[in-house]
Amino acid sequence: MTSTVRRAAAFALVGGLSLVVPWVRQLEEPAFATLTAVLPFLLVAVVALTVGSGTRLFELFARPGDRQDGKLYGLAGFALSAAGLAILAVEFGMPTTVYVGTVFLLAVGNFGDQLVARYRSEPLVTTSGFVVAGFLAAAASQLAVARLADLAVSWPAVLFLAASGALLAALVREALFRRDDPLVMVSVALLLWLFAALPLSVTPTRVVVALGVTAVLGMLSYALQTASLPGMLTGVLLSLLTIVLGDYGWFAMLVAFFGVGGLSTKYGYQVKQQRGIAEENEGARGTGNVLANSLVALVAVLGAAASPWFSAAPRLFLFAFAGSLAAALADTLSSEVGGLYNNPRLVTSFEVVEPGTDGAVTWQGELAGLCGALLVAAIGFVGFPELGVPGAGVVAAAGIAGMTVDSLLGATLEGWLVGNQGVNLLATLAAALVGAGLAVVVGLTAL
Repeated sequence: MTSTVRRAAAFALVGGLSLVVPWVRQLEEPAFATLTAVLPFLLVAVVALTVGSGTRLFELFARPGDRQDGKLYGLAGFALSAAGLAILAVEFGMPTTVYVGTVFLLAVGNFGDQLVARYRSEPLVTTSGFVVAGFLAAAASQLAVARLADLAVSWPAVLFLAASGALLAALVREALFRRDDPLVMVSVALLLWLFAALPLSVTPTRVVVALGVTAVLGMLSYALQTASLPGMLTGVLLSLLTIVLGDYGWFAMLVAFFGVGGLSTKYGYQVKQQRGIAEENEGARGTGNVLANSLVALVAVLGAAASPWFSAAPRLFLFAFAGSLAAALADTLSSEVGGLYNNPRLVTSFEVVEPGTDGAVTWQGELAGLCGALLVAAIGFVGFPELGVPGAGVVAAAGIAGMTVDSLLGATLEGWLVGNQGVNLLATLAAALVGAGLAVVVGLTAL
């Protein structure tokens, strides 16, 4: 066993201290329960900051940066973040299944990453090792805690939380800091706490289909190089949430944006390179690009799932979701297709400018964008027959409005006030508001 695998296994054993929390939650004295929950991790942190370099304990837990500093800062950060979350679990109602599942997810996920890296060092393979090991550990630990504490849990919900947490943890590691365990642990725990609190009814079929479909689509997007590794993880996580929190119809609109938008980026790529307007990384979209175009849609999905909390109409969020994606696909097709043609005109003054100029449009690009908006509207019409032709028209109108807003912002604000991703985010937000607003005006939904 290599030193990195031994270190990951040792961290996993430290994570086992989280199993104290389900027991102390049953104690009658709150202050004593909290102290008992955090004390083991506090002791680990103290040892990590005081143990001498060169000792066996130091060599077991030390990461490359720890050896430079002479302190086990990695272990201390892991323990302190686990202690902080233990306080949330004991004092503020974070479910013990979420707390223990998160700690085991990260600890065992890191072990899976290092174990796989012994044989294959490719980023996709090692990240898959982290996701699979973390998912299994999170699911098993949640079920174990439920059994030990006599808690009623739904195994489909357990699988959903475990998969969501594993994907988010992998994404944060890849997009931000690969070894920043405290940030990863806190991010995952808070997200899963939110999901656990939502009034969801997660069915076994929905979860199994979501896991299978999103895994296949993620591998395809990475193999076709339409997304980078962080971009693929972002898309897979969004797809999983859309299927489970929304429905298959919601997912069909999302996958249309990912699939058609990604392929349009590859279309005529060499010509776009010559013109200096091609996407970087051979057209593989990263996390920032994916989120800029689909963050509003994600918020709409969460809003629909949480709508019983504030007596809102779920269909209102459906129109916001569909409108934002119609705008995202319309703008992507408008840019990727329109950039291949000469003599684009600035949307604000109609003067002829160079291809790739922010806010410039061509009739070919506008036509392609219109087709993108109509595609999402058509998917909404088929997936939600109750919306009818008026509903599809609202979605298409929202998509066109968002595409127009993107061009206007590109011509006026992009480059000095906001960047391209900021413009995309604002355009999809505008489309979501237009879609929801028009749906209310024409009587397709209530507020």
